[in-house]
Amino acid sequence: MIKKIFVLLLISSPVLAQPSKTMQEKFVAFTMLGSVEDQEKQYNAMVKTEPIDPAKPAMYEEYRAQLATGWLTKGNFERYWYYKHTNPKFNPLQFLYLSYALDHLLDEDKNMVEVEKVSKDILDDLQNGRMSDGMGRTQPVMEVNAAANARLGHTEAALAMIAKSSQVKDNMRDMRYFKDQKSNYLNRLGIVLLAAGKYQEAFDTLSKAFREAESNPTMINTFRQVYKKLKGTEKGFEPYLKSLQEEAYRECYAEVEKMYIAAPMDTLEGTFPRRKPEDTPMTLFRAKQPVQAISMMDLDGRTVHLDDYKGRVLALDFWSTGCTPCVAAFAGFDKAVADYKKDVFQMFVVDLFEDEATVKSFIAKKGIRLDVLRDEENKVYDVQGTPTKIVYDPMGHIRFYSSGYAGSTDREYYKLKSMVEITKARYKG
Repeated sequence: MIKKIFVLLLISSPVLAQPSKTMQEKFVAFTMLGSVEDQEKQYNAMVKTEPIDPAKPAMYEEYRAQLATGWLTKGNFERYWYYKHTNPKFNPLQFLYLSYALDHLLDEDKNMVEVEKVSKDILDDLQNGRMSDGMGRTQPVMEVNAAANARLGHTEAALAMIAKSSQVKDNMRDMRYFKDQKSNYLNRLGIVLLAAGKYQEAFDTLSKAFREAESNPTMINTFRQVYKKLKGTEKGFEPYLKSLQEEAYRECYAEVEKMYIAAPMDTLEGTFPRRKPEDTPMTLFRAKQPVQAISMMDLDGRTVHLDDYKGRVLALDFWSTGCTPCVAAFAGFDKAVADYKKDVFQMFVVDLFEDEATVKSFIAKKGIRLDVLRDEENKVYDVQGTPTKIVYDPMGHIRFYSSGYAGSTDREYYKLKSMVEITKARYKG
């Protein structure tokens, strides 16, 4: 597992091979283009200017892999197969995005015939050594294949594949790194059990998932179908689901409440949670100045003064584009932000270490809606690990800080919402 984590930490760059610096810079610029259509235009221009040398068939291999990944992400199977059939070698980051694309296509219930075909082809490539994982994402591809087979009515194949997915050596489901890894599995298991007519088992599985906040919004539709099959009606589903969600929220609230900083702190050196009482504290961040004195740049180059948000609960979450768990948390943040008016709660996700062009390209491609600030040199808070979150009360006192990804969209939402509600409840203006 240590080796796995080390590999994950190395994937912040789109290129893991060892090309010359010039070639690597060209490829990075290529990946930053705003759309796969623009990437394809540039690729065609490159090939026209400098045709592929028959003696070097792998000359533009990583570009073709990137185009295949981009077209699958967009749901264009025809273009995906066009580039996939050129047999490019996918680097670990491209494999990661292939698995993300399959996640999205399954959740959108788009063209299950092609989703099953693509996922099976990738699994065959993994088994035959034509593609390598190194990322702990084989399980999700297997789960997608199982769920797609279930939706296509191939029940036995679905049951066999979902069972096989749990036998994978590098089991990453309980490691809170990838977005909704365990809740996605539980949802796909529910889809397979539903198709197999195992309604009670599916109901129990999904009830437990929602009760324990190992859930996400996509799971609701599966749960609704299971409930209707088991009960013979949808009547009662909404209040039952709500009761499970409220139970999960209360559990998160009680957990978060223990983290509340009762003494009014304008500055603070936050530390990583200690595994053992005797462990030496390690610095997580240094808030050396009051929040009212802090300013940072937004993505339009404007200076944002945090003093302008006095009177609101203010949350800052520190991230970078290469931090997978950082971005995984954003879906939960979106849900929390949607619950409040801007005059009550303001959240900024603060990108560290990266230039404006990199962040803008990433935000555009991912469709991120959160308010983004930048601290390229990491001078303001000297953050030592991402993701890190700091929550201020309306007077600018630090009331919470935490690190890491909660593991599911719903749990991330419940925890942030709990921080806001506890801060509001204890604030004496």
